[in-house]
Amino acid sequence: MVMPTWDQFMATVLRALADGETRSRRWLYDNVAAEAELTDEERARILKSGQPMYENRIGWATSHLTRIGGLDRPARGQYVITDVGRRLLAEHPDGITERDTFTAAENAGIRNAPPIPRTRARQTAARPALSTDHEAALDPVEQIEIGIARIHDEVSADLLTRLHEREPAFFEQAVLDLLMAMGYGGAEGTATRTQLSNDGGIDGVIDQDALGLSRVYVQAKRYALGASIGRPEIQAFVGALHGNAANQGVYLTTAGFSSGARDYAKGIATRVVLVDGQRLAALMIRYGVGVQVKRTVQIVEIDEDFFD
Repeated sequence: MVMPTWDQFMATVLRALADGETRSRRWLYDNVAAEAELTDEERARILKSGQPMYENRIGWATSHLTRIGGLDRPARGQYVITDVGRRLLAEHPDGITERDTFTAAENAGIRNAPPIPRTRARQTAARPALSTDHEAALDPVEQIEIGIARIHDEVSADLLTRLHEREPAFFEQAVLDLLMAMGYGGAEGTATRTQLSNDGGIDGVIDQDALGLSRVYVQAKRYALGASIGRPEIQAFVGALHGNAANQGVYLTTAGFSSGARDYAKGIATRVVLVDGQRLAALMIRYGVGVQVKRTVQIVEIDEDFFD
């Protein structure tokens, strides 16, 4: 069974309130989910914000119905069905669309209801937008999260391409900058890139304290994006660590790792962390290395305390 979309929850919300009693949002979450017969797995699905997905969708359905006059809010977090809501449910017992609510609001003369959205004249060819059906299946927060994920995917691919195009020294410094941004240099630590002609299999060293008592050794390999680094390369890196009397290191690459390489890294006493291209790009975005914030989006909601 597929979890109802936020607009598909609207009819269920109205049915739950059809007895005319005033109910809390928490009551709606529980009872609407029960009427929709959501499974434990569906109830356990969590958005990146930390909120259960079904609560988010029911919340959007409840808020939208309130905006178009289908519900009234007599007190903070309390909801009751209105005549507009009863008419909506009676006219669309099998499901209410967003357009149905706009029409109902217009017919009821509700002035502060949101206008009927215009259909887009065109879609951007370079970056296809979500289809109308897909947009209807997601609440606004989910649309934002999906949009951000798509942007990150594109930036990740561009990051790896650019890193692969630059000289080895640039890539080595970039990964050291990333590790420092992640906090591995400590308060007074330093990152040093070794000389290319005499690195002994080590491309960089991070001293995590001022005296260099704790060190992280780094190997940075600018391999082809579709390549797979095997066990021999990781064994060579481990040998270089032993040659420096080191017990921990990080191997970062624009490529990927074979299962043999990953199994070997997990099975040895020396602590070796493997960071493939996908994870490398994600970390660079997260810690702001090689990227800049183009726009910050703030999601707002009514401050109920202000209106108490």
